Amino acid sequence: MKNIRNFCIIAHIDHGKSTIADRLLEFTNTVDKKDMENQVLDDMELEKERGITIKSHAIQMQYRYKSEQYTLNLIDTPGHVDFSYEVSRSIAACEGALLIVDASQGVQAQTISNLYMALEHDLEIIPVMNKCDMESAMPDMVEDEIVELLGCKREEIIRASGKTGMGVEEILNAIVERIPAPKGDPNAPLQCLVFDSVFNSFRGIIAYFKVVNGTIKKGDLVRFFNTGKEYDADEIGILKLDMQPTQQLSAGNVGYIISGIKTSTEVKVGDTITHVAQPCDKAIDGFEEVKPMVFAGVYPIEAEDYENLRASLEKLQLNDASLTFTPESSVALGFGFRCGFLGLLHMEIVQERLDREFNMDVITTVPNVSYNVYDKHHNKIEVHNPAGMPDVAMIDHIEEPYIRASIITATTYIGNIMTLCLGKRGELVKQEYISGNRVEILFDLPLGEIVIDFYDKLKSISKGYASFDYHANGFRQSDLIKLDILLNGEQVDALSTLTHRSNALDFGRRMCEKLKELLPRQQFDIAIQAAIGQKIIARETVKQVRKDVTAKCYGGDVSRKRKLLEKQKRGKKRMKQIGNVEVPQKAFLAVLKLD
Repeated sequence: MKNIRNFCIIAHIDHGKSTIADRLLEFTNTVDKKDMENQVLDDMELEKERGITIKSHAIQMQYRYKSEQYTLNLIDTPGHVDFSYEVSRSIAACEGALLIVDASQGVQAQTISNLYMALEHDLEIIPVMNKCDMESAMPDMVEDEIVELLGCKREEIIRASGKTGMGVEEILNAIVERIPAPKGDPNAPLQCLVFDSVFNSFRGIIAYFKVVNGTIKKGDLVRFFNTGKEYDADEIGILKLDMQPTQQLSAGNVGYIISGIKTSTEVKVGDTITHVAQPCDKAIDGFEEVKPMVFAGVYPIEAEDYENLRASLEKLQLNDASLTFTPESSVALGFGFRCGFLGLLHMEIVQERLDREFNMDVITTVPNVSYNVYDKHHNKIEVHNPAGMPDVAMIDHIEEPYIRASIITATTYIGNIMTLCLGKRGELVKQEYISGNRVEILFDLPLGEIVIDFYDKLKSISKGYASFDYHANGFRQSDLIKLDILLNGEQVDALSTLTHRSNALDFGRRMCEKLKELLPRQQFDIAIQAAIGQKIIARETVKQVRKDVTAKCYGGDVSRKRKLLEKQKRGKKRMKQIGNVEVPQKAFLAVLKLD
């Protein structure tokens, strides 16, 4: 065990985690030259296309140091705030972390939040300054920031470059010297922490785990602690670029188990695996339950695909434990699921993965957050969907979730960022200078205001230099009202939103204008109305498609024309009663991008 090192790589998005991981794998000859490519650990097409890591990936390396052979288990993690749950799970399976900071960007919001997460788990932190070969690098200034953040010595910071391979050997030596070996007793009852799982259509569910105590052998009868299900360990092994079967794994190691599990609900991330014959007393403390921030309805386009969508979401949930879903139905869209996401990028990625990996065409409704609604008798109801709101006469008050947002930016952009946050009903908590011309601004903001387009706006007004991170900060009472959209007097529940009273008029008007552009014209007028309760606050009309029916009535008595027009009018009226208006998917998405 003394020659095992488990570590993960944490950083802000785009600071070069995956590139450093590529160099480490190359240097230790874990990946053959012929298999080497950029972002070698990112195995999803989507990750390569966007240049971001979505899943954390585990891989084992062998490294020779001072004539001893060491086993290094590396877990590469995502950097985007929407995938922070992946990071928290990786951290739980490690004893140390490489904290990577871009030498041209410096310390950013996600760097700090991931670092705190690692410190909570008492991980040994090795600071690495990446991209030191770039012309825009400011190594001395960034070193000052790291020293201030970590309180470490300057000589402990490793200068590296993922592109040229500079400093890679130093990083590997530091991993062996500074990160402690895993603690645990190979002879104690078996305890393995499941930190990830994937679905394989041929082999069932494959669970990735870290052995905390004890030893697991191929063919052992094991029990999953939380679900109480028992299985034979058909195959266990270690994770190289491909899975490599082994006969046994003892305390401190990271590996996988295949035991022919077919149902996705039987494996929970954070569960403990133990022996049936000699079980452990208690489960390992897993990680806290994930709290979704954004909720949206996901509906199949064809009603008969409902069961397929359920199966697809279950398989996706295995691979992405931060996705939550419950069944719901909508008048406009039929049966579907209410899904909880960690943010808008997470929602976009899930939709993309459903399409690519499971060929599911889905309609996603307007995202919203969960509210606490109190009735006149002070009973609390949790509402995830505006359609589930009780009658207005019954409501005493509504509370909405708030977040504490940390924005790190250059001083040049403070004015614009303040204007943006105050426009979103934000309250300034404090601002402090980190170093030179960089400042950290803390704001309390309603989560409902930042769900849709806040991050995009922040990036554009700061020319990409502001970094953003947030955590939940309780509920507060707020003056919220439900805004409904009516088409020809029929309410479209999928377009209903809860909004602040001060925004309602403007939002309703903009929504009607947008829908007027997007709805296809019919043979009758379509009235688009925004309403609060019974009160209509905005209206637009999509004009009917007309043809000149009186063209054939040339000459003769005028009453012939009038008779024909009256007949047309009656027909249009009947058509309006039975004609239904199809709302295209574009209309649901357009509501997100109203500005």
